[in-house]
Parts: sequence; C-alpha cells; structure tokens
Amino acid sequence: MKPTDTHNDRMANMTFGSVYPHYVTKVEKKGRTKEELHQVIEWLTGFDRIKIQKLIDQQATFETFFQEAKLNHNAHLITGMICGYRIEDIDNALTKKVRYLDKLVDELAKGRKMEKILREG
Repeated sequence: MKPTDTHNDRMANMTFGSVYPHYVTKVEKKGRTKEELHQVIEWLTGFDRIKIQKLIDQQATFETFFQEAKLNHNAHLITGMICGYRIEDIDNALTKKVRYLDKLVDELAKGRKMEKILREG
C-alpha cells in the first residue's frame, strides 16, 4: 500500500504533541519507560528532552519537527511494515521520517533490545 497525497498532507500537518502522549502510553503500557522513548527520539532526531518539550509546547507539526531534526545517519536501516505501509517503499520523505519514528516506538513497545532499536549491531 502506498500513501496518497492526502495521507502525506495529513502527516505533515499533524502536530507532534498530539501524537506524543500516545507514544508514551504505548511504551509504558508494555513496561518500557518515557526515558527510553526519549532515547529513541533523540537517536532518530538529535532532540533532547528539553527540545522535545519545546516542540510540544510550540505545537510543531511533523513537517516542522523533522525540518528541525538532524536525522541519524543510520535511519535508512529502519525497514519493515508499520501501519500497513512498507517503510522502504514510501516515496514521500516526510511521511517516511514519521514512519521511522512510529516503527522505533513500536519496536520499543514490543520489547526489542535498545541496541537493536538504535541499529547498533
């Protein structure tokens, strides 16, 4: 399944702050911590917890969120299915980045080891 232009626009205009609480709930419900979630977000984007909170407070869209991010050089190693989409087949750069984040959060919630999530080996 390929994302449509409407889907890509919706992703760009969605605020990070509207999704973040769902990330927290998802990982905590599975026994992981908010600190681990922040570690995953920082690995992907370079944002520390202060910057994450600033982006939430500013109601930054995912477009703004990823414009300000310094994407990890190993982000391209994030592959597989998430939300019905195969990440490596997504053409829209922003949608692909959002799905990278979704995939990392999913792996964290599923109990994957942190070194595997962070593509360290």
